[in-house]
Amino acid sequence: MNLFKKIFGSKSNRPEKEIKSEDRGKYMPELKLPIDEKFTINFKANGGKFLYCDTLDEIYENFTYIIKENSWLDDPALIIDDNLAKKFESCNINPTKSLTEAKYILTTCESLIATDGSLLICSNQIAGKKLPELPVNFIVYATTSQIVDTIGEGLRGIKSKNKQNIPTNITTIKHFKSADEKDFLSYGSSAKNLYLLLLEDL
Repeated sequence: MNLFKKIFGSKSNRPEKEIKSEDRGKYMPELKLPIDEKFTINFKANGGKFLYCDTLDEIYENFTYIIKENSWLDDPALIIDDNLAKKFESCNINPTKSLTEAKYILTTCESLIATDGSLLICSNQIAGKKLPELPVNFIVYATTSQIVDTIGEGLRGIKSKNKQNIPTNITTIKHFKSADEKDFLSYGSSAKNLYLLLLEDL
């Protein structure tokens, strides 16, 4: 190949890496995106709000902005995970276990699914509650190491982390805005107003 380039010259001065996907033939395979980028694109397409943070201090700072922006300063927050409540105690949250009192839920997730931009959760995060029973407003704390390509990978992760006691109530949150009546795939799903606080840990 290099011999032909030397003899005939290259038709393009651009390096191969700079050739954009629209310049590729229509039968060429699609360029594979890194899973973190794929997750971000699909998560935003679902209507999620994404805040990337380098440190825990940035997580707390952005959490405070979310609370102020939505006027939730004095509102109770549903926090099922006691360890998470301790992690965020410096943010002066008003925690509650009551579904009727809570204005929003602060939780973690098991995995972030890149292929469809959804969040995989289970009884570790929501106990025995169903998604429609939970508050509409979600604030999810997660790390970049939790991003996986498919739901299958996420399920295998749950199984490997909980070999003795596999959690129940495994589900995904995918729709972060009101479901479009014309979109039958999202019809009947429980749409959530969701903020993702993502900490870089890789």
